[in-house]
Amino acid sequence: MLLGALPPVRAATETAPALDDASRVRRDQWHLPFLRTVEAHRISQGEGVTVAVVDTGVEPHPDLERNLLPGIDLLEIDSKDGRKDSSGHGTGMAGIIAAHGQANGTGALGIAPKAQIIPIRCFDGSSDGEIDCLATAIEYAITSGADIVSISAGGGPSARLSRALDGARSANVVVVAAAGNRADDPGVPYPAAANAVIAVGGIDNKGQHAAISVASPAVDVVAPAIDIYSTSIKGKYRRGTGTSGATAIVAGAAALIRAKYPYLPADEVAHRLTATAIDKGPPGRDDQYGYGVIDLVAALTADVPPRGFESVPATSPEVAGPTTAADGPLDDGDGAATVRGLVTLGVLLAAGGAWTLFVRHRRRSDDPPPRITR
Repeated sequence: MLLGALPPVRAATETAPALDDASRVRRDQWHLPFLRTVEAHRISQGEGVTVAVVDTGVEPHPDLERNLLPGIDLLEIDSKDGRKDSSGHGTGMAGIIAAHGQANGTGALGIAPKAQIIPIRCFDGSSDGEIDCLATAIEYAITSGADIVSISAGGGPSARLSRALDGARSANVVVVAAAGNRADDPGVPYPAAANAVIAVGGIDNKGQHAAISVASPAVDVVAPAIDIYSTSIKGKYRRGTGTSGATAIVAGAAALIRAKYPYLPADEVAHRLTATAIDKGPPGRDDQYGYGVIDLVAALTADVPPRGFESVPATSPEVAGPTTAADGPLDDGDGAATVRGLVTLGVLLAAGGAWTLFVRHRRRSDDPPPRITR
């Protein structure tokens, strides 16, 4: 089944300026101070964590190349290298996650600048991809040892995709995907719409719901999605608007958590993200903001009660109480052309049936899966 069997979900205003000024890009990355990234980086920078980026490939960039592994190209039979990108979309997502910038403090900086990227080229940016390619990409990420999978694509459900997601759950892999880029959509695409998925929505630079972000019962958390600057092809930079960027930010946040808490199961990584999110809109979870805006510092420092105690709020580190950190020792550590048929997705998968409890906390098990209808 082609992803394009459903009308594509596109970012509302995504552009690809040919930016060469590395110092300007760092200044324009407004999402970094908004998320208190400098403070978060004093605690964790994603050391030892590997993130698979399923997208249009990732071209080596001076601000990213040290963190870029070979990966794979699933579009060309004779190619075994995912380090190519004709549109810049995948390179931008990888940069949002793990760009290390330049030695003089300029250039693009990622949320987890010491994480490594596995580029998986599944789309070329000019045509719709196949849903089975997306499933193959997830399977490859699992066998390659990815800790997190970031997906900026979506379409209808498929049996093979479901099996791939089940495999990610069994392998204790965190998968991040997106909710979509049209506020009037009644649902979100797969894999974000599947069970065991945390769907990522978007906010603007004032912390308000982004007009391009879908509102749905499936939305779990939100992150900056408007005018997000990152790496692009040919050593340049891009500015993107859409939930693609928000999803990459959440994938980077998951990398920070997995580096700080290396023994934390994937479902508890998801729980940390939602339990420490800053509540917006009506009290509690709502369709625009999900559980709220991700809070990098709180996700790394708060005492978070384990799942099953969701009625107990997360507390500051000074307050004693049960915490998901009990699973293991702490390891402190210091726009572009849109892809047709692609959306940002927000998925976090974990081992064991316990993950189902988290999903049901978000969406009742007897609810029908959301459908995209236009």
